[in-house]
Amino acid sequence: MRRGRVTEGPTSVPDPAPAADRTREEGAGRTDRSRALPPPATEFPFTLPRGYVDAEGQVHRDGVMRLSTARDELFPLRDQRVQDNPPYLSVVLLARVITRLGTLTDIHASMVEDLFAADLAFLQRFYEQINTDGTAIARTSCPQCNHEFPVDMGSRLGE
Repeated sequence: MRRGRVTEGPTSVPDPAPAADRTREEGAGRTDRSRALPPPATEFPFTLPRGYVDAEGQVHRDGVMRLSTARDELFPLRDQRVQDNPPYLSVVLLARVITRLGTLTDIHASMVEDLFAADLAFLQRFYEQINTDGTAIARTSCPQCNHEFPVDMGSRLGE
């Protein structure tokens, strides 16, 4: 580690290589395919079949849901409402991952509670769709004959 005097604010050292040369050098180890791939999407738009009706009677149908993190899935397990009523997990989880619903950006569990059943079911399916890789198949074997076979491990959010 080099010691020297401390300066305030960010400092930068000019790069002697022109920008075009840096781009070639930085990409030298990559394949053409890796340069062509866009970053993975983390937010997904949706349209509710019925829509959330707010206190003023305005209907909000278009929204955005982000990908879930491990923290999103673990956090609701500490929630007393989920501990008292395990199916409530989907309400708390959806409130965490919906980032926008119409013009509303402060999404909370009581809003999810007020959704029509068709909208809640839609959001549960949508959550599963964007947060799984499409493979819910596991291999297992019969305990008696040891024959291996695939089992669909598909589940519904909150069950």
